[in-house]
Amino acid sequence: MISVRRVPAFWRDTRFWTIAGQVLFLLAVAALLYLVYENLQANLRRIGLALGFGFLRQPAAFDIGEGIIPYRPADTYFRAYLVGLTNTLRVAGAGIVLATVLGCSVGIARLSSNWLIRQFAAVYVELLRNTPLLLQLFFWYFAVLIRLPRIEDAVVWPGPVYLSNRGLAVPWLARGPSFDAWIVAFLVALVAGAAVYRWRLSVRLETGGGGSPALAGLGAFASIAGLSWLLAPGAPIVVDAPYVEGVALRGGLRLSPEFSGLLIGLVVYTSAFIGEVVRAGIQSVPRGQVEAARAVGLRPALVLRLVVFPQALRVIVPPLTSQYLNLTKNSSLAVAIGYPDAFFVGQTTFNQTGRSVEVVTLIMATYLTISLLTSLLMNLYNRFVQLVER
Repeated sequence: MISVRRVPAFWRDTRFWTIAGQVLFLLAVAALLYLVYENLQANLRRIGLALGFGFLRQPAAFDIGEGIIPYRPADTYFRAYLVGLTNTLRVAGAGIVLATVLGCSVGIARLSSNWLIRQFAAVYVELLRNTPLLLQLFFWYFAVLIRLPRIEDAVVWPGPVYLSNRGLAVPWLARGPSFDAWIVAFLVALVAGAAVYRWRLSVRLETGGGGSPALAGLGAFASIAGLSWLLAPGAPIVVDAPYVEGVALRGGLRLSPEFSGLLIGLVVYTSAFIGEVVRAGIQSVPRGQVEAARAVGLRPALVLRLVVFPQALRVIVPPLTSQYLNLTKNSSLAVAIGYPDAFFVGQTTFNQTGRSVEVVTLIMATYLTISLLTSLLMNLYNRFVQLVER
């Protein structure tokens, strides 16, 4: 006799109620958002406004002190927003790189065998971590940078490097007369170097022969790029040195006091947190690994670079991502010292247009996109450095 398995009623299945609860929750959230949107639309109609981003095509009619993108007050609000966005990306990118370098140095110093270095690093971390970032920005900008000598009495270092209350000016690289032709040869050199590297690597894997594929690829790249540089009719890249013209600095790379103050504040503040992340990551490596590396004769620097850091990265990278995100979001404090980042431009746009909802939405979307892209890149790198269990 064949037994038939009875299927319980769907209302007795816990999976049904789990899915139904999630669906009801999503419907409730959607209904709440709809009510908020309708209320917003009603309030905007009451004051004679319509929700939309068409105002971004109107002339901005305000000046922006600095930016990578050329800008005039007659340009649109959208172009002003792009200037602020590039300023945010510039300070965030430079800040992440410099804070990582300084933070790694502080984290290593925290574990130094030298008592003075170890205590100095500890004071550095505790002092900066427990001081508000806004207060630090005020210190660097108002107490240090704008107190520097005037341009007429600027401090001049070899280079030349000018340091004054107008900011820092250093020599920088500029396009030469044959840059466009040489950049093509540079790209060809990159492709050739990569091809030589892959070829030498395949030969080494098949035959086990000696030689370094990396050195072969680098040699091919350097040969082509260097030869094309020598054959160019003029230098593809020239050094643009700064100089004083009246009461202004010209040429070179000029960093304004606002940019410098924000960058220094973000780097110094974030490096204290990164230093603790690096210290914890290094201490997570088993002591036996370090002792084994020293037993085979590796010097301390090689032990740190070849043994400790590769294993510590799997602990360092996740909290390091959070510090990168904090640095990017903290850059919005630039408004306190007058650096025209995305938040600064958005605030000015709101004051002139009254478009609070659209401006806030645009700024939120900007920082959210930057944060998500940063998290994506760091998660990919974290997956690369993770140890694979066998």
